[in-house]
Amino acid sequence: MPRPGGFVVEADGGSRGNPGPAGYGAVVLDPATGETLAERAEYIGVATNNVAEYKGLIAGLKAARELAPDAQVLVRMDSKLVVEQMSGRWKIKHPDMKPLAAEAAKILPRAQVTYEWIPREKNKHADRLANEAMDAGKRGKQWEPSDSTAALDASAARALSVVPPSGPPGDAAAGAAAVRAALAAGGGTSGRGAASRGASSRGAGFSGEASGGAASGVAAEPAPAAAPAAAAAADAPARGQGWGPDMGAPATFVLLRHGETALTPQKRFSGSGGSDPELSPAGRRQAAAVAEALAARGTVQTVISSPLRRCRETAQAVADRLGLTVTVEDGLREVDFGAWEGLTFAEVQERFPDDLQAWLDSPRAAPTGGGESFTAATRRISATRDRLLAAHAGRTVLLVTHVTPVKILVRLALGAPPEALFRMELSAASLSAVAYYADGNASVRLLNDTSHLR
Repeated sequence: MPRPGGFVVEADGGSRGNPGPAGYGAVVLDPATGETLAERAEYIGVATNNVAEYKGLIAGLKAARELAPDAQVLVRMDSKLVVEQMSGRWKIKHPDMKPLAAEAAKILPRAQVTYEWIPREKNKHADRLANEAMDAGKRGKQWEPSDSTAALDASAARALSVVPPSGPPGDAAAGAAAVRAALAAGGGTSGRGAASRGASSRGAGFSGEASGGAASGVAAEPAPAAAPAAAAAADAPARGQGWGPDMGAPATFVLLRHGETALTPQKRFSGSGGSDPELSPAGRRQAAAVAEALAARGTVQTVISSPLRRCRETAQAVADRLGLTVTVEDGLREVDFGAWEGLTFAEVQERFPDDLQAWLDSPRAAPTGGGESFTAATRRISATRDRLLAAHAGRTVLLVTHVTPVKILVRLALGAPPEALFRMELSAASLSAVAYYADGNASVRLLNDTSHLR
């Protein structure tokens, strides 16, 4: 059946000598989430760069067809020759290219495929695969999926699994990372690996009322709430630590997770389909402290909130202090956790063990009873991000939202895989910032320990 949104295929090929030992690489991506759906690479012996590039294109198109033969496909390559020839704008004169172009054209109907040239630095995934294939050929072998550095990264994450703490480790996902660690330690079959060393002793809770922390591999800066995110907004570095062309003023989203509710210390799933709790007294104190911190910095120009009560109350406290109004954006709402709303992780594990395991194993799996999957949430939040960026170019905007939207925005900005969501922890009333630049890149700063604001 057709895949909503289609696929992105990135392909590349190279030759060490031109002609010389050659290989290609191709990757199929989900355009909404950035998730890697398939990788292909092969050492093809002695060939030219152009032959290897065409071979990479063919492999990528075949991989996309295997996933969904009716899907729309956007092919992105840094080979101007291949892109222009396959788009029909350049004639194919070289006799070695004609059969390869014809083979590529037959894989999917022409109406389903669009071609786009990208600079080499934006084609690093496919380039890496092509080089891995050539390296394998140098060793007298063919590339295997285990040669992929992406696969190696996942193996490293599993090796860094931690022993889960006793008791319920986090709310909402109430310790999905801890469960993964337990599965890894016990030889379980979780397909996404265990928690990384980024998990805290409280567990890397993942959803509604989870605790906080940093993405694995990203330095979180514990800071008093008097310092947090406005500093992030003002100080977020430009791409490349200041090197490269001036991209102008970025649009900066300061991401504020709402303050505590009564469900937060109980570590219960609290999404958009539950009781819509108000802030607790501790949560109101947190909101007031963050408002003072942001007022001291004076950089926030607009306040936008999830429609859920806990966010609107947090946003209003900040807006009142800054002399701004609150705009409500439905796209910033938390995931709907279906039948899991209001339950602890242990209760969900007892009542819906199969559904919970499927949810831990795949971002496409939804909570029991019609909840929203993380893949669906990523599409929603990506569309919201793009709409807000278009409306607030060059401005600093405070987004008051929930655990899942914050983690998804940070993951997408970092270009991290979906499983990175399980390696983040996020405190109530914590702040992070993402600066979005004109060239499509982003920088992230995390300042996210406000647990002392009780």
